[in-house]
Amino acid sequence: MFDDVAERYDLTNTVLSFGQDRSWRRSTRAALGLRPGERVLDVGAGTGVSTRELAHSGAYAVGADLSLGMLYAGKRARPEVPLLAGDALRLPFADASFDAVTISFALRNVNDTDAALRELARVTRPGGRLVVCEFSTPVNPAFRTVYLSYLMRSLPAVARAVSSNPEAYVYLAESIRAWPDQSALAGRIGAAGWGRVAWRNLTGGVVALHRGIRE
Repeated sequence: MFDDVAERYDLTNTVLSFGQDRSWRRSTRAALGLRPGERVLDVGAGTGVSTRELAHSGAYAVGADLSLGMLYAGKRARPEVPLLAGDALRLPFADASFDAVTISFALRNVNDTDAALRELARVTRPGGRLVVCEFSTPVNPAFRTVYLSYLMRSLPAVARAVSSNPEAYVYLAESIRAWPDQSALAGRIGAAGWGRVAWRNLTGGVVALHRGIRE
């Protein structure tokens, strides 16, 4: 499915998010607190647009994704970004390889969320940081109703106009609606070996940044 949407993936994300995707990427970088010389892993990196944002901190950023189609599209668009094929459940890195890890809008696509969180902990050094940037639950009830209507009705229609595989965005809407809310995800992160777990809402809770420290 992700191979099929790769060619217009970045454009589609920008259109569907009304341009908020750029702000969400900057917020993710800021939440990681990266310093020059550190190593950061971007899992579910897709075409590498999020990995390139992380590199603006001066840290060495490498992206990994399961979709070869996304990686090929990313290599053509931004050849300077280190991208490699990798399964979030079996990352091709040694224990404690990174100072920080992040996964943006991809954790809900992994077959086993809890195993992925444990695998992220495995490749992170003790005291290292995690940031999960993912769609979440808007906190205002009225806004939540409007948002869910957009997801299930308007989003697929917009995707038909801009995406190379509009049907994939029906899955997107359904996966967002079924995803745990902020508190539930925080509990799962804590159970996977991460301490001092906290979150911050972006865009009224449409997206949440969850942070943790490797214990």
